[in-house]
Formats: sequence, structure tokens, C-alpha cells
Amino acid sequence: MIVITLTKVPPALRGDLTKWYQEIQTGVYVGNVSARIRDLLWDRILQNIGRGEATMVYNAKNELGYQFKTTRKDRDVIDFDGIPLLMHLDVATGEVEHGFSQAAKFRQAKVMTRKNTVKNVSTAMTPLVALDLETTGVDSAQDAIISVGAVRRSAKGKIDHFYKLIQIDRKIPANIVALTSITDEMLVAQGVRLRTAMQELQVFVGDLAVVGYNLRFDEGFLATACRRVNQPTLTNRMVDLMPFIKKTNHFLDNYRLQTVLTEYGIENKTPHHSLADAKATFALADKLTKTGTFQI
Repeated sequence: MIVITLTKVPPALRGDLTKWYQEIQTGVYVGNVSARIRDLLWDRILQNIGRGEATMVYNAKNELGYQFKTTRKDRDVIDFDGIPLLMHLDVATGEVEHGFSQAAKFRQAKVMTRKNTVKNVSTAMTPLVALDLETTGVDSAQDAIISVGAVRRSAKGKIDHFYKLIQIDRKIPANIVALTSITDEMLVAQGVRLRTAMQELQVFVGDLAVVGYNLRFDEGFLATACRRVNQPTLTNRMVDLMPFIKKTNHFLDNYRLQTVLTEYGIENKTPHHSLADAKATFALADKLTKTGTFQI
């Protein structure tokens, strides 16, 4: 049997441990895995513990029948003739250093960024297009695009917006109407044909790099839409921001766009509106650029 106790650790680490152990009380995990898995999970705890603390007790072939490990700085594990003992220290061995985890490194990077705001202003002026779509479903082969939103920054820093509703030959599913607030009547009254929307989008994008969040989803729909109207697909550089977020921020509860925007202090009052989401993604790209996390 293995028992692990955690205090003041990131929620994502606690959630990760529940895949292998049962949390019988807050911060107390019990399980029975192989020595190899046990050691791998301990390594994962050390990598992602941040400023928290962890102690692990597990079966061992010694007089006590168990062994333990701890990250506590006010304790030291010693071996006394084959018997593990936990020695109390009068003076702690030191605080956890910055950079102990990837998240700590990221926080330190943000601090350094604030000190170099003037230096980083120019990097936020990178010309690019942020793009988002709303669709009738998640299958690009069966479903259709109902709106396209995009934000463009030119080489001179000028900001332009693009928004089109797109007519389709079917009813919008009720759950999509509830999610996006786009109705069949709106598409009939305000929508344009798919061919027109794709042509105008390509003119708007030009040869600039395109950024998005979970951009693979949008790429699939755009490629299918272009084929349907016998139009060349976009050949622009496509940059998905999601992998950058996952690499630098391990402790989010999930990686949905709205969760990420909240983490980075970006307000989006109308989520699932393609232009609003494109504006939010544009702001996120700038935030990541300023912290040095992302560059076009």
C-alpha cells in the first residue's frame, strides 16, 4: 500500500493523482501500484508541486515494513541501522526556489516581463490575423460554418475587423442556437453565400500569419468550405495558441478558451460569438508575446 499526503499544491496535480490513487480525505491519497509507477508518480509530484509539500509512505523490506519520502524542509529522512526515521530540524534547510516547477518559471518570466515593458512593446505590434468560426457541429465533413470572425493588425499597427454570417441549406440545431445566439432568420436576413465569405476572408487575411485557439478545428472547416466552392485553401502560416498554453501553464482546471482567458485576465462578454472570440484570441496572442511565450 502507498499513502501520499499533499498540502498547498496546484489543483491540477491533485487531479492528476486521482487517476492512480483514491483521495480518502483532502490531500490524503491511498493506492497500490507497482514500484516503477510509484517512483514515476513521485517524480511527477516533484516536477509540479510548486510551493506545496508532499510526503509518501510505502511498503518496504525493513524492520518497520515501510519507507517514506518527503519534500518538507523542516524534516530530514535518515537511516538508522536500516530503520527509516524522520528527524525534526531546528532550522529549515531552505525555501523552495523559484523555478522549482514549470509554473514557477512561468510566473518568474511574467515578473521579468513587467520590468521590460518598454522593450517588449514592439513585439506586440507583430502583424497577424486572429480568427474564429462558429459552426453547426464538430464534423467538418457534415456540418457547416455559420459565422466567421477575424481581427487583423497590419505592419503599421492598424487594427481591422471582419465578421460574416453565412447562409446554409439546413436548420441550425437548437443547441447551437442556444450556444451562439445565431438563428435561421439571422442567416437569411444578414448572411452571405459561402463562396462570398471565403473570397472576402482570403482578401482580408492576405499573406499574414493566422492565429487561433484550437485552430485545427477551424482549419478543417475552412479547408472543407474552400473545396465546396472550388476555391484554393488558405496557405498562410497557421499558429495554434493552445499548445503554448499547455506547455507553460500546467495547472489550469481545463484548457477551454474561456478558462484560459480568465487566467490571463482577458474579458470576453460574448463567448461563442466568432468576432468576440477572435478579439479575445488576438488579445491572448499579445499577452503571450509580451511574456516571451509565443512569437510569430
